[in-house]
Order: sequence, then C-alpha cells, then structure tokens
Amino acid sequence: MTDTAVTGTTPTDGPAPIRLGTRASRLAVAQSQDVADRLAKASGRPVELVTVTSEGDTNRASLASLGGTGVFASALREALVAGEVDVLVHSLKDLPTAPYPGLTIAAVPKRADARDVLVARNAATIETLPEGAKVGTGSPRRVAQLKAKRPDLDVVDIRGNIDTRLGRVDDDLDAVVLAAAGLTRIDRLDVATEMLDLGFWPSAPGQGALAIETRADESDRNLLAALRKIEHAPTRLTVAAEREVLAKLEAGCSAPIGATAIVDAELLLVSATVYRPDGTEYRTASHASVLEGSAQDRLDEALALGGRVAAELLENGAAELADLASSVADDTTDGPHTAGPGLATPAG
Repeated sequence: MTDTAVTGTTPTDGPAPIRLGTRASRLAVAQSQDVADRLAKASGRPVELVTVTSEGDTNRASLASLGGTGVFASALREALVAGEVDVLVHSLKDLPTAPYPGLTIAAVPKRADARDVLVARNAATIETLPEGAKVGTGSPRRVAQLKAKRPDLDVVDIRGNIDTRLGRVDDDLDAVVLAAAGLTRIDRLDVATEMLDLGFWPSAPGQGALAIETRADESDRNLLAALRKIEHAPTRLTVAAEREVLAKLEAGCSAPIGATAIVDAELLLVSATVYRPDGTEYRTASHASVLEGSAQDRLDEALALGGRVAAELLENGAAELADLASSVADDTTDGPHTAGPGLATPAG
C-alpha cells in the first residue's frame, strides 16, 4: 500500500524518525517536504516521507462521481490508523468535514494564498477570453462561478495533476482555473494570467491551508511539541469558520460553495456563497464577530460565526439552490461543532 522515500539519513543510535504520510503527486510531495523540514527543525529528529496511493490518484473518473475530493484522504488516513505513519499532510480543502474516528488535526500551519487563478492562452483574463473558449476545471464551484461570469464559455471537466492540467492549455483548452497556493508550492505561479479576487470569486473552504493530522491518542511528546511550534492560530480560526459553513450546510468538498474568512485586528469576518450549479443564481451571507477570551473561546466563536452564516444561507433558500443534503439544526450557534476532526482542539 505504501512506499517510503527517506528525506535524511537516520543514525542507528539516533532519535526515531517521524514518518510523514503523503500522496505521491508533485504538489503533495512539495507541501509535505516543506512540513517535513519544519518538523525536523522543531523536533530535532529526522523525518521520512511515506507515499500512499489513493483511489483519487488512480481513478480517472470525475471527482463528483467518486464522492468528492475526500477520496484523496481515505487511504492516507487508513495508513495513519494502522500505524504505518505518524503524521499526515493534507490540503485542508480536500478533507471531509465529518470527524474521522481516532484522528485529529494537530496543527494548521500559516495559510498560503487562498485565491484561484486563471492560466490562459495569450495572457487572457476571464473578461478577455474569446467567446466560447474552452476552460478546464474539476470543481463544481468553479464551473458555477465561470458560468455566472461568462455564460458563453465551454467549461470542460478535467482531472490530473497540475502539470497535466497546465499542459492542456495551448493543446485542447484555452484556459484552466487552479489554486494559487498549489502553483506557488511548485514554483509555477508565474504562469497565472489572472489572480481572481476573493471578494468576487470566493474559493473553497480551507483553500491554501494545510492540515497536519495525527492519531488522537498520540503520546509522543516531542512530536506534539513540534506540532505546536508550527501551529498558526489565525489560520486555524479562519479555516475552522469556513469549514463550519460547509459542515452546517451538510455539503461535501465538491459542492458549489465558496467561503472566505479573515481576521482583521480582533475582528473575524466570514462570508460564503452557494451557487446553482449552472451559475444562474447564488446566495451570499456574511457575519462578523469580535474575538475575545482564551484561544478556545476564540475558536468556539469562529465556529459559531460559521454556523450563523450557514443558517442565513439556508433561510435564503441555499439548500434548494444547490440541492444540499439538508438544513442545519434549529440552533446553529449552540449545536455541536463539526468543522472537522480536531479543528476546535489544537495539539495539546
């Protein structure tokens, strides 16, 4: 199921290495190596990368038909539960919001750029793409946003890693939409022809952020201490709020939903948009709250704020618009927080 690539030499009488699980794609390895380097520095121990192949890596069907981007996480999590690895690195936007038994998100490093970008022929932008241009994306959210902005575009469902997608521009596509963070992590952001503003083009909940996952009963104090050193509290607040919107809407990772949360001084602002899949309608809700008290108080407020945004979206008909699974409970602010395993509890 797994194969191992060692990032450093481990002395036979030295400290035990930390085994870090990752997918094998260029992007996954790049972001995992960055975390591995930081963990090695924080812990004083060598870190090994262990690559794990998932169904999402081998099945070329659309992400929607496979059940959303959670297909990339399942094999990694099985390896962690089985004790084959000690920590995992995920793109946070790829994680389902439902808790995974026995696991917790022990650290959320500082977030990278959360925006989407357009990569197009002839340095085109969304506005200047020719009529009927073929634009590739595997995201229902991006499909809806493209159709909302340019109904004339021919939006094509695509799969594959970043290099595969980029290679289709100038081949059979006029453009693709990708995440700025992914291009940055493989040093290819220079190919972007337009950076899409979050105010008009909200990205996926958690986009640009990484999640470092461990077993909930992890007892390695050195590892837990190292994870605390790379935790970034403002990022955890913003991604927790965004993912709570997704969780309260009972929507999957591939639902046509964009969410943006920012911390400005001590004010947390959360905004989310739910789209009709064809882009002809959408609903937006925004709420803000002052952050006070302990770190846990602030996390609780972030989750409650995400719940209030979701409640307003549902009151305004978002469930019918995007055919979401169901509505939230009557009291979203006091109900259980479901922003994903461990997001409300950093490594202690």
